Amino acid sequence: MYATVRAEEVPAATQGDQLDTLVLAEGGEFHKPAIEEFFPPALLFEGTPFELDRVMLIRILMTVVLAAFFLIAMRRPKLVPRGIQNLGEMALDFVRINIAEDVLGKENGRRFLPLLTTFFFLIWATNLSGIIPFLNMPSTARIGLPLALAVVAYLAFNYAGIKAQGVGGYLKSNLFPPGVPKPLYVLVTPIELVSVFLIRPGTLMIRLMANMLAGHMALVLFFSAAWYLMFQAGDLVLAPAGFLSLVMGLMFTLFELMVQFLQAYIFTLLTAVYIDGALHAEH
Repeated sequence: MYATVRAEEVPAATQGDQLDTLVLAEGGEFHKPAIEEFFPPALLFEGTPFELDRVMLIRILMTVVLAAFFLIAMRRPKLVPRGIQNLGEMALDFVRINIAEDVLGKENGRRFLPLLTTFFFLIWATNLSGIIPFLNMPSTARIGLPLALAVVAYLAFNYAGIKAQGVGGYLKSNLFPPGVPKPLYVLVTPIELVSVFLIRPGTLMIRLMANMLAGHMALVLFFSAAWYLMFQAGDLVLAPAGFLSLVMGLMFTLFELMVQFLQAYIFTLLTAVYIDGALHAEH
């Protein structure tokens, strides 16, 4: 997360570089969190198509933990759920009632429930890895996973629309919305084309990645600054500032918990809204 070095070990050409480091004491330097930590070196299968680094391993771990939770919760379902089964059913009912059926109705809600449930819990689990000790990395903060999820959502709502309306009907309802004067289609159709077929998946992907990346960088900054100021800087005057940074980090962790949940909810909700719009010709 951060590194400290003695001043005499830093080349003279870089000692004054305030863009990369902030010199806080004679004993060393505090290095700001950098985007490079989202691209750590390979740990397994280096140089192959199956290369795995720390971020990829966290994704795999959280996916396995999530799958194990639901397998254990539902392995022997009882009519009156208890314990972990009750927790699992409550979690599934949250997505079913508050997203799938609320947006799509009962019939279509149950039809697309497996997809929406997978989105919600996979995103939430991989977001949560950002505040789990020894993981400390939201694996949705790197573009690969948000991109893959956005592509699946894109395919899902386009598939739903084409199956419900046919290719021609689906394109007509999106590119030539009813009720618009025909001359205005010159302006409306390109806007609808970009909005529906380019911006929707792009915003799904960027919103998720950007929120998780920004939250992680803020947490790293608060906690690494707290450690440096309290234990590394060697200046008692700076220790209270380190304690304040620690308190801010703890408070921001609680805020990040909310953001992690909300990003999973928003991604899943918007996917349901896009599917519902694709199923109906009228906007």
